Amino acid sequence: MFPLKDDNPRRTKPILTIFLIAANTAIFLASYFSGSFDRIVDLYGMKPALVVKWKELYTIFTSMFLHGGFLHIFGNMLYLGIFGDNIEDALGRRRFILFYFMSGIAASLVQVLSDPSSMVPTIGASGAISGVLGAYIVLYPRARVYTYIFPFGILMIPAIFFLGFWFLLQVISTSYLLIGGAPSGVAYWAHIGGFIAGALMIYPLVKSRGGRRNL
Repeated sequence: MFPLKDDNPRRTKPILTIFLIAANTAIFLASYFSGSFDRIVDLYGMKPALVVKWKELYTIFTSMFLHGGFLHIFGNMLYLGIFGDNIEDALGRRRFILFYFMSGIAASLVQVLSDPSSMVPTIGASGAISGVLGAYIVLYPRARVYTYIFPFGILMIPAIFFLGFWFLLQVISTSYLLIGGAPSGVAYWAHIGGFIAGALMIYPLVKSRGGRRNL
């Protein structure tokens, strides 16, 4: 299942969504071609074992802007581009950026709790973007997502099914790891935590905004 776009119109230009995509992409390219990529990941990736000791807490933030490869950055930015603009439109810019980072922090903390002794750096915007997906499925369950599915071609799938299936995959993958599967290198707990956090936060933030726009 490869999402292409949604049919959900927006009222405002998604300035912050575009900025986040540009910032993530620029930081990835700069770090990847720096010649010291592994060192950067070690310095700025989030290590659960250190966070639980209240050390290197800044990495909860910096890790959101690091990615492990071209497929990693492409997939994350694709999902942010498709679903982030409508959440920014619904929340306004200030609340959207707050929501984005709160989702990322919640995702990181869930990942920390899932493996508090790990010294393996966790990187990526996936947790924050999972929050966007959680918000989207709550606000726009009937919006349709143009999705390429091999071998059927492009189909229009309601967001509640597309994103619900995505979330189910995270749960299944996590369950597989819990019953003894080999480590995958994917922070599924962060995805689950971010998604749930986003779904829970979106209504209070939208309600607090009222009828205001671009705020």
